[in-house]
Amino acid sequence: MKDSDFEAAWLTVRLGAIGENYRDFRRLAGSASAAGVVKADGYGLGAAFVAPALAAAGCDTFFVARLEEGIALRNVLHDVRIFVLDGAPADAVPALIAHRLTPVLNSLSQIADYGAGATSPRDAAIHIDTGMNRLGLSKEELSLLAAEWRTRLKNVRAVLLMSHLACGDEPKNNLNLTQLNRFRAALAMLPPAPASLAASGGAYLGPAYHFDQVRAGIGLYGGAPQEGGPPLRTVAILSARVLQLRRIDRGESVGYAATFHAKRPTMLATVALGYAGGIPRSLSNKGIAYVGGGRAPYAGRVSMDMTILDVTDLADIKAGDVVELLGDHAPLEDMASLAGTNAYEILTGLKLPRHYVDAA
Repeated sequence: MKDSDFEAAWLTVRLGAIGENYRDFRRLAGSASAAGVVKADGYGLGAAFVAPALAAAGCDTFFVARLEEGIALRNVLHDVRIFVLDGAPADAVPALIAHRLTPVLNSLSQIADYGAGATSPRDAAIHIDTGMNRLGLSKEELSLLAAEWRTRLKNVRAVLLMSHLACGDEPKNNLNLTQLNRFRAALAMLPPAPASLAASGGAYLGPAYHFDQVRAGIGLYGGAPQEGGPPLRTVAILSARVLQLRRIDRGESVGYAATFHAKRPTMLATVALGYAGGIPRSLSNKGIAYVGGGRAPYAGRVSMDMTILDVTDLADIKAGDVVELLGDHAPLEDMASLAGTNAYEILTGLKLPRHYVDAA
């Protein structure tokens, strides 16, 4: 028997689908390479499983956010490049070196700290801010680096020059072209090095945005990289069991605060998953699940560990049946849209037992 046979709710992760989605990005990138972004524990799906699946599909370069994520990933994959987006604060430098992690340097002070005391140049990426205004060298810092790169980069070897699009998922947003032009101008100011601008959404903006490397993130996990963009393979399937069925009369209320009132005699199914496991409370009276071959709308507020569905129009639903709250029939982007959030927040918020399958 499978572990899920004993669980009330669980998450199935299709590692084969992640591999196929990566291959799609490899093809899309053309002559550029494709890196895999596995920060936030592989977007909530388990980096220790996700990263080897990507490596098996040909990925040899990874991005994480935190130093501790990089250390954990190095213990799983020994012969790949791992970039750490947080950079290199002075107290992190020894660990970065010991675990062969490549920092993404975000300021002149990080460049100085990382090169301090080096007897030979240390590999690093240099992040240039082109309009996100989050991390990366400012316009003023870029100018200083361009004027003084021979001294400032004496002990730092730039293996990647990168920036990040603020609106890569919006192909008609004018900021994309503005950032592209700013990035090109920045590259012209610095010594030649491989360059990267596009993440998942930016990869679909065309070859001009690809440079030498695209950084595939949400698209690997089944999220739509762009508004209205081509769908990728479903990776995450969120399942829970029906705990109880209940028929109520017209006019009766359901759940906390009585926000749902039956407009007809109604059959309800109480499901063993709520916001503690990752179902957004904002899906109350909005969400759609799939059970017994049909769609079942959420009825009332999502509770901490239960969600109630209206299954009046579905036949033969019984206690113990498995409900798909996210998956092939309940798409990730649909859930995110109904919840008023994005696919990233949905995936990283799931807190359930995970089961991994090789299926694509």
